[in-house]
Amino acid sequence: MGLDPHDPGASGGDEADELATQLVRLIRLVDRAQAQYQAANADAVDRAVYLLLVHLVMGGPRRTGALAEVVHSDPSTVSRQVAQLVRLGYVARTPDPEDGRAFLVAATDEGKRVFAENRRLRNERFAAIMADWSPEERSTLTRLLGRFTTGMEEQWSRP
Repeated sequence: MGLDPHDPGASGGDEADELATQLVRLIRLVDRAQAQYQAANADAVDRAVYLLLVHLVMGGPRRTGALAEVVHSDPSTVSRQVAQLVRLGYVARTPDPEDGRAFLVAATDEGKRVFAENRRLRNERFAAIMADWSPEERSTLTRLLGRFTTGMEEQWSRP
């Protein structure tokens, strides 16, 4: 008995399967590009740590627990990642003015510089990939990808 390519549960024929295949391909390419980038750039940080830096630069100082919530990660994992950022000099811990027992983490000037440089290089790479795309195509991809990732967050954050 063969697989029905129109059966949503079947492997190989439907849009969800093709999307999943393309996403796996994209993730592999991103992983490879990230590894090459990290090997070639002294300021490179891994994606998870970079994401923390993004939130600290863009959103300002916060407690590690709040940072873990915003990046949808385990507080102990974020605590280890923040410790790495502190060792690199990209983040500093300061006492929380509202609760002296707690600490806030904030991007340092060096962390802000590293963030800006990583962002600039990332944006240059994406601009080069889409150099021959029309403005409408770039806008459509951005809009639909945003909608897709929001849907993923909503679907996969449910208990």
